[in-house]
Amino acid sequence: MQSPLIPNLSDQEISAIDNEIAHAPCRAAVAIDALKIVQSHRGWVSDASLQAIARHLHMSAAELDGIATFYNLIFRRPVGEQVILLCNSITCWIKGASQIQQQISARLHIGLGETSADNQYTLLPVTCLGACDRAPVMLVGEQLHTHLDDAALELIFRSREEAEE
Repeated sequence: MQSPLIPNLSDQEISAIDNEIAHAPCRAAVAIDALKIVQSHRGWVSDASLQAIARHLHMSAAELDGIATFYNLIFRRPVGEQVILLCNSITCWIKGASQIQQQISARLHIGLGETSADNQYTLLPVTCLGACDRAPVMLVGEQLHTHLDDAALELIFRSREEAEE
């Protein structure tokens, strides 16, 4: 249910944000947490939601948008049910990330920044996932996949397809 006090945020979202505020030195300190809370409920953070969060945290929308756009795990556009973050750091690139991206794109019929027609996947580049010793890597949802190659991709997508059936 949408809160009558803060339009564009649900009572549940406000409660979760207020719980974070109770443990913070100031309201603005929970900006990332508030964005993540709204995203967990909606899948992404719309302009209207961002403005409502900013009002609730006593921040300007521009200040909060600066935080949201800097933090690459906050999605400011709708995304698929599973977001694939493909590392494109120099280490992953040297180890074949561009070929991995081509294979994923061919399999899902999407390019970087696009969402599959069935709304299952969004493919996004990310600068680093912090697993350079296991390159190339990608994060699908919350699961890190390492040492990617043709066989690994086949296994990852086949197991996901079987799980959906």
